Amino acid sequence: MSATTPVRPGPRRSGPWLSKAAVNGALLLSACYMLFPLVWLVTAATKDAGGLLGGNAFSFEGFDLGGNLARLAEYGDGVYFRWYLNSLLYAGGGALVCSFVCIAAGYAFDTYDFRGKEKLFGVVLMGVLVPSTALALPMYLLASKTGVVNSYWAVLVPVLVNPFGVYLSRVFCAGYIPGEALEAARIDGAGELRTFWSIGLPMVMPGLVTVFLFQFTAIWNNFFLPLVMLSDQQLFPLSLGLYAWNSNAHAEPGFYPLVVTGSLLAVVPLVVAFVSLQRHWKAGLTAGSVK
Repeated sequence: MSATTPVRPGPRRSGPWLSKAAVNGALLLSACYMLFPLVWLVTAATKDAGGLLGGNAFSFEGFDLGGNLARLAEYGDGVYFRWYLNSLLYAGGGALVCSFVCIAAGYAFDTYDFRGKEKLFGVVLMGVLVPSTALALPMYLLASKTGVVNSYWAVLVPVLVNPFGVYLSRVFCAGYIPGEALEAARIDGAGELRTFWSIGLPMVMPGLVTVFLFQFTAIWNNFFLPLVMLSDQQLFPLSLGLYAWNSNAHAEPGFYPLVVTGSLLAVVPLVVAFVSLQRHWKAGLTAGSVK
């Protein structure tokens, strides 16, 4: 090419602001889509039955949140808060025990070598593929044989083990617990239980929190298992109790404010759990960068 040949300018490249605007726009739309039901729930909880059925749930006109809370506390001698305590027991206690069981099982699968280890882990993975609704009837028959139907144990015992939690715990243990630390503890004379409690468990705490949050959310939102196992309203969790109220709302519209206000209060423990435990997730995300 001669020196006098003009050089054609290439195509203009769009600045980085365009890609950032597209990403931020997509994130904004996704956030609005996810927050829309929560905004509706907050505003609708301030309405009475007439305001809800009138279709003006998104306005704060006729604000009556205090009245709705008072009626919620008074109805059925405060049965709603009995359901609330039941849900805290099922979800809090069940998720806490389940997370420890899963972490211990994942630690054993990752740390120890024993006969049939991978085959047994394969059985655990097969349990992940089985939907919980398919197990509801067999669990009901087992509970009926043992005489725990319509009791707290009928809901608590089935949620103490989570195959996906065991799989996730093994992955966390493989990534966060170095074998050298365990060997050093054993050389210093620590037993296997002390090694797990003092060395392994603190290292894999982000995994325990992750399993706890997954299981807490699943139990808190669980509906089908309590529906099969329980018939006494005093044992209902929130999900089943609100469902019973919503079924009556078609014949008695006064239940609508109770259902909506109760649903708003039911979201609070989930928000508190995720906000209060998020620092453990942050610690887990940054742990790999300093190893």
